[in-house]
Amino acid sequence: MTPLTLIVALATATPNPPPAASSYAGHGADSVPAEVLERFRAPALAREVSLRVQAMLDVRAPSGGLLAPDGRSMFVTWGVTGVRQVWRLDGPMRFPVQLTGGEDPTSLVDVTADGTTLVLQRDRAGEENPGLYLQSAKGGPLVVIKHEPKVQTQAQLVTDDGKYLYFRANDKKPDSYALYRFVFATKQIEPVFAQDGLWSIAGRLDRERRLLLALAVGSNQQEIFELDETTHTLTPLFGQGEHEDYEVGYGAGGDVLVLTPKLSEFRRLYRFDRKLHAFTAITPELSWDVDSFAVSRDDRWLFTRINEGGRTRTRLFDARSLKEVGLPLLPPGDHVVLGPAGRVKNAAVLSVDTGTAPATSAVLDLGTKKLTTWHVPSAPEVELASFVAVSVEEYPARDGTRIPMLVRRPATCAKASTPCPVIVDFHGGPEAQATTGFSPRAQLFVDAGFIHVQPNVRGSDGYGKSWIHADDGAKRLQVITDIEDAARFVRASWGKGGKAPKVGIFGGSYGGYSVLMGMTRFAGAYDAGVDVVGISSLVTFLENTAPYRRALRISEYGDPVADRAALVELSPITHVGKTTGPVLLLQGATDPRVPVEEAIQMYDAMQAKKLPAQLIIFPDEGHGVQKRVNQVQLLGHAIAFFQRHLVAP
Repeated sequence: MTPLTLIVALATATPNPPPAASSYAGHGADSVPAEVLERFRAPALAREVSLRVQAMLDVRAPSGGLLAPDGRSMFVTWGVTGVRQVWRLDGPMRFPVQLTGGEDPTSLVDVTADGTTLVLQRDRAGEENPGLYLQSAKGGPLVVIKHEPKVQTQAQLVTDDGKYLYFRANDKKPDSYALYRFVFATKQIEPVFAQDGLWSIAGRLDRERRLLLALAVGSNQQEIFELDETTHTLTPLFGQGEHEDYEVGYGAGGDVLVLTPKLSEFRRLYRFDRKLHAFTAITPELSWDVDSFAVSRDDRWLFTRINEGGRTRTRLFDARSLKEVGLPLLPPGDHVVLGPAGRVKNAAVLSVDTGTAPATSAVLDLGTKKLTTWHVPSAPEVELASFVAVSVEEYPARDGTRIPMLVRRPATCAKASTPCPVIVDFHGGPEAQATTGFSPRAQLFVDAGFIHVQPNVRGSDGYGKSWIHADDGAKRLQVITDIEDAARFVRASWGKGGKAPKVGIFGGSYGGYSVLMGMTRFAGAYDAGVDVVGISSLVTFLENTAPYRRALRISEYGDPVADRAALVELSPITHVGKTTGPVLLLQGATDPRVPVEEAIQMYDAMQAKKLPAQLIIFPDEGHGVQKRVNQVQLLGHAIAFFQRHLVAP
């Protein structure tokens, strides 16, 4: 994933007080008049600002990559053209050959078992309605399997026998996913399963023609089933009626592996016994989450990733005995990640992010322990020695809870006689986590003279199930003050010469919602705010977000009817009249998660009260800014805005 790609999420807005029904309807660019999109286009940036951002956007690394089955080529995703595309290397450190192009981001899903064909996904203008394609591994035109307007077509798996590509699509109902398979031999699409619900495929046993299915019933809540493709029998395994978090997959010999916090405060990996209906622990009890797991194609290796307070560590197991295997000495770093490299026996991709340089990747032979570098990152015209390392710190909430935060400080701040301005950057989700590691985006703020802070407030992932569920529904009222307490701590603790620093607030998706709450409900806590696709009204957001997301978001924020009073109180637009500082709103027009009208109604509400607000809409972006030109505009305008309002003349 390109470090500078901003993935933004969730938005809403409502007049003050919110009406009984939405003040707008729908989402997407076609829900807004063309003249409105034109009115709020991004203005030109000062050349020096644009060049500074462009230089950072060129600091990047390809994805770890998938090896062709013969091990002679590697396929990677890389944003070197300004948009994520797929490339091929015909040997270690060979010059990469670009396979896909254009302005729409394209990602590699898999390589077929015979090595001849790539399975790709491509989205248009950030709509999050991706299509599914095939391409020869040698290059050439893409062959569409399915790509329809307003339909999500998402690859699930390519079978090891080379016969099928399974995928899901919400083409029958916008709030349900039907399951299909593409037959490589006949080029036909066959229906597999069409029961209502948010279904996904977690694995397949080719010989037994069994599928492992997950039904999402809420945010981080799944029920697990097995489907016999021959008899069409659906068998419940576990999770039914529990509203518990499960991630599953098939292990060696058809074992069902389960990652869940059900039996512990933290996520732990288990083997599920079908006969006894019992879970047997594989990973030891830790004070951190097992973040993810993967099994090699040959059922030889089981890879697990541990989230140690925002840093990633890898543990390796024998997939058959489920006993931990010692790893060779790996390079140090904030994120040391090992995972399957494709269909090559004993091959794993090792990715190392030191925190102060782009991630490097290599292929590790788990048999010989030989490490082979296939590609290197790029950092043209940038001095990597200037990148500051992140410090993991804490601040106290008003009830005494210690809130983790990641801090990057400019070297000049230590010697300055006056306090450096501070940017508090809230992550999205809210069930996400600000992590350590290399971040050109954070460094842009540091280079501009700001201390950059990323809190992991209650509701964030990575600190146990009590922490992540602390803000569910109306409980958010009890912990939303974590947003204000970050600013309180900074002002009280980071001053100099009796002078408190100026503090800005920044964030995308739920982080954008945090910005709007910080500038409205907690007016005065922050001096200026930049919101990227943030929710302005939880009521209108839930009424207008894409149907396939609504059920998942209701479990997180609350029911629009039963919890309406709490949703209104927790909506920034309810408190817009309290605003004292300037706000910049940045929004993608095609966003299916946070409708563009969320930003428009917040802007209109502030204008009606003659409050300082600026709105920029990107007509060709959705829930995230992916194109290079728009990344430059978004980051450039954000930094310029903070410099105007937080840096003394």
